[in-house]
Amino acid sequence: MKKSYLLLFTAFLFSGSLIQAQIKLPKILKSAGASGLTQEDAGKGIKEALSQGVAKAVLNLNTPNGFFGSAIYKVLLPPDAKKVESTLRNIGMGDQVDKAILAINRGAEDAVGFATPIFVDAIKQMTLTDALNILKGPNNAATQYFRDKTKQQLVAAFLPSIKSSLDKTDATKYYGDIVTSYNKLPTTFKKVNPDLPGYVTDKAVDALFDQVSKEEANIRTNPAARASDILKKVFGGK
Repeated sequence: MKKSYLLLFTAFLFSGSLIQAQIKLPKILKSAGASGLTQEDAGKGIKEALSQGVAKAVLNLNTPNGFFGSAIYKVLLPPDAKKVESTLRNIGMGDQVDKAILAINRGAEDAVGFATPIFVDAIKQMTLTDALNILKGPNNAATQYFRDKTKQQLVAAFLPSIKSSLDKTDATKYYGDIVTSYNKLPTTFKKVNPDLPGYVTDKAVDALFDQVSKEEANIRTNPAARASDILKKVFGGK
């Protein structure tokens, strides 16, 4: 599945119109310091940079321990379940809590694999003006564009995949079991909602955006990360 999605990147990234906002574009290119760079080159370079960044971001997270083994992205129990975790560990149910956390992270790792076609579509719809504004923007300009333009659609598309993945890895079951156990305790006065997919979806989307931002900044600032001629032409290279 991953290979077919990466092929979709190649097929779609350079399609679409490159004829908008002709009056403003030379000024944008000049302000970006892109001497001798054509508008088409700039558009292709930005789209290739996004392709490279997204592909690496997805692969980094869509792997065993991409979330669970990460000090940054590991998904812990929701904030309103912290008391659940503490209480259950204190009464000898720590193993059940650990199984829930592992399954939650396995669900997130599995679901991130479905992100690629969503980003492919976002890049396909990007206008030349958008691309050039990203080129002259800060190191996370492309990531911010994605966040502003596509986060709601990404969350909506992720949610069914996250739910399916959580069910497949038994995360829903394990989390539901520990919450049910907690809610049944005579000392529990505030019940905890056992619904999990929305929380994990938000965590997975935020982790993906963070990874894309890091890859984008790397391409902008690290000449060694510019593997193709078009990236070297747009962003500079040795």
